[in-house]
Amino acid sequence: MNHAQLTALGRALRLVGEHGESLTPDTPDAKLHEVKADLRRALDLLDESVTGAAPTTRCPEHPNGPVDENAHDLCLLCETRRRAARRAEYNGGPVPPPTTETAPSRYGVRGDRPQPQQRWLPELWNGQEWQLCGTPRRDRREAELYLAAARRGPRPAMAYRLVHEFTDYEVLRVWGTPVKVDIEPLGNL
Repeated sequence: MNHAQLTALGRALRLVGEHGESLTPDTPDAKLHEVKADLRRALDLLDESVTGAAPTTRCPEHPNGPVDENAHDLCLLCETRRRAARRAEYNGGPVPPPTTETAPSRYGVRGDRPQPQQRWLPELWNGQEWQLCGTPRRDRREAELYLAAARRGPRPAMAYRLVHEFTDYEVLRVWGTPVKVDIEPLGNL
């Protein structure tokens, strides 16, 4: 429903509402014919603005789903789910979800590997906080060589550190001195 349809329909329904408030037992037939014409106009506007099919169920999740006359919301899909849950209660527990075979993952799944893999994180001090400066490495020596090359590079950072990650983080070695740098000029005066 676009904006023009919405405003026209709202105006027609308000007019019908005003007619309803003004009806009395001795309302003349001419006024009743006017009410009838206004009602038809509102129904025509409503027919123009409705685009989809009328819902077959009272279910908000499946309004046009299959109908089950015995369900309180007439939805066969939801009633099937409710029946399965009730059946599981009587049988002593929840119904296990169907198992689906998946392709084996190169990295495994969380259940196969409850703890993080061991790796070394090269970090640099950016003046405010430590930030990752390269790809996490699986080999400590390779990570130290990477940091040595970064320190000799054209724009070295103020400080670097190597962090060991396994079940927790542990700082192994720090090169340089991290100093907090105010990012505002003149000390934020």
